[in-house]
Amino acid sequence: MKIASSVLALLAIATATTAYAAPVKNPLSVHVLNLQTGVPTAGITVELDQQQNDKWTKLATGVTDNNGRISALYPADKPVVSGSYRVVFKTGDYYARTGEKTFFPQIPVEFTLEKSGDHYHIPLLLSPFGYSTYRGN
Repeated sequence: MKIASSVLALLAIATATTAYAAPVKNPLSVHVLNLQTGVPTAGITVELDQQQNDKWTKLATGVTDNNGRISALYPADKPVVSGSYRVVFKTGDYYARTGEKTFFPQIPVEFTLEKSGDHYHIPLLLSPFGYSTYRGN
């Protein structure tokens, strides 16, 4: 009886450890917030590019969801490589669909990604004639 309860206890610990193993996170997310209305901005196409030598290579494209977010922009099938990257927010397409004018048809945000396991979050605070961005968490 004592052996059976010890085995059950070990199985419970092993199962709990396996069940709560942290999933591998995507290293890059973005978020767009409309400064005029104070609400998230859905429907903005965002492109992820990596600098290789003197040119930019497109790695991925996504569209912001109803919360103005793309939670996993880095391609899941590619290893994380340290280097220079940029996200390009295609704001001109968004404003054309909404019938508004904008001064910035696209907003490229260049950054350095380190292969450290850190998560990089790039919020964009947007209005038709201005924007602000920073490294979020």
